[in-house]
Amino acid sequence: MEKELTYNTVIVGAGVSGLYAALKLPKEQNILLICKEDLPSCDSMLAQGGICVQRDETDYDSFFEDTLKAGHYENRKESVDIMIRNSRAVINDLLALGVRFDKEADGSLKYTREGAHAKPRICFHKDITGKEITETLLRNVQALPNVTIKDYTVMEDLLVEGNTCHGIVAKAENGDILRIHAENTILATGGIGGLYEHSTNFPSLTGDALRLAEKYGVELENMDYVQIHPTSLYSEKPGRHFLISESARGEGAILLNSKGERFVNELLPRDKVSAAIHAEMEKEGTKHVWLSFAPVPAEDIENHFPNIYKTCLEAGYDIKKEPAPVVPAQHYFMGGIHVDRHSKTTMEHLYAVGETSCNGVHGKNRLASNSLLESLVFAEKAAQHIAGKEGLE
Repeated sequence: MEKELTYNTVIVGAGVSGLYAALKLPKEQNILLICKEDLPSCDSMLAQGGICVQRDETDYDSFFEDTLKAGHYENRKESVDIMIRNSRAVINDLLALGVRFDKEADGSLKYTREGAHAKPRICFHKDITGKEITETLLRNVQALPNVTIKDYTVMEDLLVEGNTCHGIVAKAENGDILRIHAENTILATGGIGGLYEHSTNFPSLTGDALRLAEKYGVELENMDYVQIHPTSLYSEKPGRHFLISESARGEGAILLNSKGERFVNELLPRDKVSAAIHAEMEKEGTKHVWLSFAPVPAEDIENHFPNIYKTCLEAGYDIKKEPAPVVPAQHYFMGGIHVDRHSKTTMEHLYAVGETSCNGVHGKNRLASNSLLESLVFAEKAAQHIAGKEGLE
């Protein structure tokens, strides 16, 4: 059965960028948010390490340089500036919404460090930061009377006239074809990990929005910029690989070869660490290297990395006593649908946010924990532009 539906805005994807856009759109708008699978099956849930923030005014130059250096200086500087300058406001908003970032005894935020960061500037909730943020945003969106959420609803096409998007065509769980008419459409469908044999992403992330953008001549950018994460838990089983957060290395965990020797500076950018691991595996003829938590106090493992500890234990490795086998895996897509500072694509009334988009923040290689921040900042930019505002400055 074919059904005609009408909304002010339709959002495709229920990760942090889609949810935050829904929260930031005007409350008088009638909004539809759809997702391809069940609500928990979005990659935002998997983010472990945390979310970056500019510590204070003296941190701006360092944060900016760290982002550009990791991105091989191919970043769009305007976008990096927007992300950094709006980072504190986003963190304060997340706290107000109920996100439980880890704190010091005096109530101030705790900060951790990851590879290629000159200093600790990453807010976190244990080792399940993405889950904490996503679930908090979801609770807030579900409380909004103007937002309808449909899960197991798959976008199959765009409704296009000339160079203007008028909504989407989707297939509901019961097989109904939904022609969803909307003044504005926000694409937040995530990355492309489902196209890879070995990835830290959910299999459902298959670049759906990118395919449709190409079909209608919407500009794409840096489609070959794919990030490999250095440390996924090695497994012979097919499917998604469990990510071991870079913050583990930020807190002291070290990489070892089969002889128990260190072979790389663990805090180099991800692409360099991944390349060093591949080279070591090739040299030794092994399928993985080892990540040792020996320098990390057991109490820190229990408090900061409880999910990593539990998952490794279930796989047969007690990281308090022994190293875990790790291997690089596809992790993040820096390219995507080209957007401007307001997350506008080259098609009228069509926006893209999160990993689906390419606003140039990440350059050729994403700096650790910039993904959640970039997704939130530019989701709000899209919402504010749709509302007729200039957006955060």
